[in-house]
Amino acid sequence: MPHDDRVDFLEALPKKQKAQILRILAQNERDDILRLASYEEGTAGAIMTSEYAVVTPDLSVKDALAKVRYEAPDKETIYYVYVVDAERRLAGITTLKDLVLALPKRPVRDVMWDATVTVQVDEDQEEVAQKIEKYDLIAVPVLDGAGRLVGIVTHDDALDVLVEEVNEDADLFVGIAGDHDVNRYLRTGPIDHFRKRIGWLVGLLLLGLASGFVMRQFAGLLDHFVILTLFMPMIAATGGNAGGQSTSVILRALSTKEIRPRDFGRVFLKELRVALLLGLVLGTVAVGNFFIVAGSAAEHVQASVPLVAACVAIALCLQVVTSTLIGASFPILATRLGFDAAVVAGPAITTFVDITGLLIYFNVARTLLGI
Repeated sequence: MPHDDRVDFLEALPKKQKAQILRILAQNERDDILRLASYEEGTAGAIMTSEYAVVTPDLSVKDALAKVRYEAPDKETIYYVYVVDAERRLAGITTLKDLVLALPKRPVRDVMWDATVTVQVDEDQEEVAQKIEKYDLIAVPVLDGAGRLVGIVTHDDALDVLVEEVNEDADLFVGIAGDHDVNRYLRTGPIDHFRKRIGWLVGLLLLGLASGFVMRQFAGLLDHFVILTLFMPMIAATGGNAGGQSTSVILRALSTKEIRPRDFGRVFLKELRVALLLGLVLGTVAVGNFFIVAGSAAEHVQASVPLVAACVAIALCLQVVTSTLIGASFPILATRLGFDAAVVAGPAITTFVDITGLLIYFNVARTLLGI
């Protein structure tokens, strides 16, 4: 098995069975497994492999090819050939293609280039995967604190990390905690699924009680203008959709490192301009919706019909603006405070936007209708 895969396999076994297998392995294989297993979960060391091709810079191209050819059956990839000195410090990188095309008597140092993209052994695995994706690499070398080559992370392992992170963010976005292994749904019992989901749902249910308090405060307004209740779902849904779009865009930009928490001001101003344009268009559409939905009931409104339509349009416009800004701000602020942006950006924003939407709607109606 590939070195990194057999470590994962043994780590998944019960301790007693793992110990039995380790005892019957050759000493060098056992030492390699224990070394790779010693790195902290979620780091480059935990996903790297020790199967890579190395040569020294003073070797001739002919001898380097002979060495790679001899060692190739035991290596995960040989396209990249890593050049190290006597202390295994990384001196440069060459490729199998470069070696094949070079003159046999040339030294390896003449056909290598500097290793401009490397990672540290304790670097976060998601950042490692993003580097491989950004620079279109087959593998990236992993160095320790002294600059020594200790392993490589290959593109297939990087893909696994990216898929894992996407699944984790997707679960957190809807308030599902715990293990995020995409292949464990059927193997996970109902009680475990219940535990992962119940926490956020209870918390959001309690937070959602605020909506009831808001409506109670404006019960008199609804008694006089029952028609306003027809547009509450529309305003809440539109605000949630606008906030969700903004959140999705910002989360993607944060995950790709296109923006960072220090860019909060620029992001806020940009989303404000977008939100104002969206609000103006959707507020205009809301006026037409008012007369379509209200229908003949508009004749019994205890106020000017255009004035009530204006309440709906203005409230919707303001709701879109505030929801968009909330959706953009929460992930950035969460990242700055050290929280997982996906956790804060999912269910919490939806509930918060619902509450602010009711406050905006009722206050606009009370102001314009004089109640």
